[in-house]
Amino acid sequence: MIHPQAIVEPGAKLGKNVSVGPFTYIGNDVVIGDDNVIHSHVVIKGDTQIGNANVIFQFASIGEDCQDKKYAGEPTRLEIGDRNVFREGCTIHRGTVQDNAITIIGNDNLFMAGAHVAHDVIVGNNGIFANHCNLAGHCNIGDWVIFGGLSGAHQFTHVGSHAFVGGGGIVLRDIPPYVMVSGHPAKPFGLNSEGLKRRGFEQDVILKIKRAYKEVYRKGNTIAEAVAAINEIGEDIPEVKAFADFIANSQRGIAR
Repeated sequence: MIHPQAIVEPGAKLGKNVSVGPFTYIGNDVVIGDDNVIHSHVVIKGDTQIGNANVIFQFASIGEDCQDKKYAGEPTRLEIGDRNVFREGCTIHRGTVQDNAITIIGNDNLFMAGAHVAHDVIVGNNGIFANHCNLAGHCNIGDWVIFGGLSGAHQFTHVGSHAFVGGGGIVLRDIPPYVMVSGHPAKPFGLNSEGLKRRGFEQDVILKIKRAYKEVYRKGNTIAEAVAAINEIGEDIPEVKAFADFIANSQRGIAR
């Protein structure tokens, strides 16, 4: 399963049923799980751990040193979960000691051609990151998040689960869960209601999330007033409470 023209350093550890294409390089400190498909002309370096059943397309660079000028060669890590797809030309960098020295990608994500994940980023599960999407250092991205093509997120921004960033959108502030944003800077344009329906959210829960959204974006409330109102709407509903908690805990402030 390893092409004779691939280079796999002796210290690398590959699981069962791993396919490695020609002209691919896998470094000494790389650990790769079972059932991965690594196409030709891929570079995987550094202290990088990859789970099971991922697919990595040609010209991707996985686990390279970060582009932070403060980085001075310190040992840092990249951890990738299961069943992710990295299309052509993706670049995924390891962490820095200025943060937790690790970049983390969860499970079942799709990174389309040219997508970039910078140092110390945390990505959840089931996300879609379209062509040439860029996540700057220290971003935290929840589950089921979609970034449109040519979109990006500023350093240290957080994007909540089930949020949607439209094509070309530039995220400069935190994006609460369920919210759709677009533009430069990205501004809210309603709830990702269709996405919530597809993921099995009950209609009553979606209606309460809509009420919570209005408290933040339609009534002119301060953040403190909005959070208090949202907690009254659905303190006993986890999906609504997650919306309130995200807003209350935002360090950069939310997009409004």
